[in-house]
Amino acid sequence: MKLQGAMVAIVTPLRDDEPDLASLAELVEWQIREGTDGIVPCGTTGEGATLTLKERADVIRTCVETARGRAKIIAGAGSNATAEAVEGVRLAKQLGADAALVVTPYYNKPTQEGLYEHFKAVAGASRLPVILYNVPSRTGVNLEPRTVARLSGIANIAGVKEASGNLDQVSQIVRLCGPKFSVLSGDDSLTLPMIAVGACGVISVVANILPGDTARLVAAFLAGDTARARKLHLKMFPLMKALFMETSPGPLKTAMELLGLCSAEVRLPLVRPGEGVQKAVAEALKGYGLKIKGLGC
Repeated sequence: MKLQGAMVAIVTPLRDDEPDLASLAELVEWQIREGTDGIVPCGTTGEGATLTLKERADVIRTCVETARGRAKIIAGAGSNATAEAVEGVRLAKQLGADAALVVTPYYNKPTQEGLYEHFKAVAGASRLPVILYNVPSRTGVNLEPRTVARLSGIANIAGVKEASGNLDQVSQIVRLCGPKFSVLSGDDSLTLPMIAVGACGVISVVANILPGDTARLVAAFLAGDTARARKLHLKMFPLMKALFMETSPGPLKTAMELLGLCSAEVRLPLVRPGEGVQKAVAEALKGYGLKIKGLGC
């Protein structure tokens, strides 16, 4: 399975600390209309780590049933416990997802051999394609290129969402794994340079508010129109950075509420961003030319 293009790490809208599935379905429909190739629920941006198993199932099911095959569904299924990650992937398959996104175990700080055995066990428990997810700033462990290369030899490990922020590492992964392995950007501001060295798309945060431009940026670069892709990247760059002024998805959900897309509510231990960040996000949205409605709309 080769994944490429623009995929959104979709938020989980909350209302009174419960997933707002009606708002989620509306967001999925909008993403598909705007040209998004894949929907990724229950990841970091979707606050998957603080969703209950039932909530995760409800969110994934909503995305699958709303998309109806019009976009790939790559369900967040990771855990720091291998047995729980195995169950997460089985759940994703049962609910009809096209692939599972499996984060490196957090807190445990496994060795590279431990990471290899973890992902081997997770992939071996189901035929569902698995996308590795490397985000050392959140997990405390880096999935190194040679380990990714070893894992790429397992039949249903189809790619990696690479969010180390290290372009040298991206180049090494592309060089070692070859063109059949999907390398996807996990950092919006690095999507363009990552595609330049061989990545084939992005699992994006900013696509939650700019799905059309994210899709156009990726499509343009993959089609060889580097000038158009660069222009879009430079226009989007200030907003990309504003969304990470505090821990994601706090600033993103603030932006989405300002745009009238969903509530800014996040789940503890996350809290809404401070007033200064809210103001900076609002300014970035206005600078992009977007019309804001205000918080609490």
